[in-house]
Amino acid sequence: MQIHTRFVTAPFVSVVVPTFNRPEALAACVQAIVRQDYPRDRLEVIVVDDGSLMPVTVSGRESQHDVPIRVLRQSNAGPASARNLGAQHARGDMLAFTDDDCMPAPQWLRELAHAFHGVPGKLIGGRTVNALVDNLYSAASQIIVDEAYAYFLSRESDLKFFASNNMAMSAEHFHENGGFDPSFRTAEDRDFCDRWIRRGHLVEYAPEAIVYHQHRLTLAAFWRQHFNYGRGAYRFHRVRAQRSGSRLRPDLRFYASVCRGSLFTPFSWKSVGMAGLLGVWQGANLAGFLWQGVCQNHPTPRLTHDQGPSQAAGARCAALNREERAD
Repeated sequence: MQIHTRFVTAPFVSVVVPTFNRPEALAACVQAIVRQDYPRDRLEVIVVDDGSLMPVTVSGRESQHDVPIRVLRQSNAGPASARNLGAQHARGDMLAFTDDDCMPAPQWLRELAHAFHGVPGKLIGGRTVNALVDNLYSAASQIIVDEAYAYFLSRESDLKFFASNNMAMSAEHFHENGGFDPSFRTAEDRDFCDRWIRRGHLVEYAPEAIVYHQHRLTLAAFWRQHFNYGRGAYRFHRVRAQRSGSRLRPDLRFYASVCRGSLFTPFSWKSVGMAGLLGVWQGANLAGFLWQGVCQNHPTPRLTHDQGPSQAAGARCAALNREERAD
């Protein structure tokens, strides 16, 4: 394979991939990584099995590209914890993160490394593209992420962030920043970016660093995903307010901007469906946000037959926490 690099020495990159019960998607992801347009001797892949029912293995077909692939295993503790474990065992100067349902484009690492080369202290975020164009729910989720990037990055907002399925930074700065907070099951990337920016480090968007996202959703899965994102958003804004000594204050203008954008698309049944899903998204997100607020104020009690309202709320929070872990 001919390697096209735009710098003298390519940084040694450790690609960390957390996985949970997605063996087929993981195999495609690893194949895409080992086929990167990047020097073989400057790359390693670390897969972290976050307690899958069937332990993850690496086939000979995946390891034939002379790229070291290591598989680590932990009890299910969430993707933030899995990424931290992978980073602890990484040898690279640069860490790159993606997810098991993503397929990086061939130039992905080359583009991330090019951005990293100029200022190693930067946090770099690439662009995620929905690969399931016929799945309206997956397409709607991607639109929400794209709009979040466009909204927060264009305003130089202190809420700007990159999704953890496509980000990279120096290993040194990752550890200085404390890694991902494992108490977050969702919004761990927003929390990581917030701490990064507060340290005075730079962030850079690298839209040429592309990963293709293949997360197939149904209506129920779409609702559950954004309900959990709402829960993560509550945790994030609460922690962020505690750091700054301010009030819990999300930027509600972002939600309005997404809906306004949907009003100016050409009319079609698909656009009508998309507008409806954006309404579902806002409802699910708000429900998760409010529910997490209830959970934060109702510690989970031991189950008994004579639960009162607050105990019942705590028990329901515990059940939802188990569902969140399963995702």
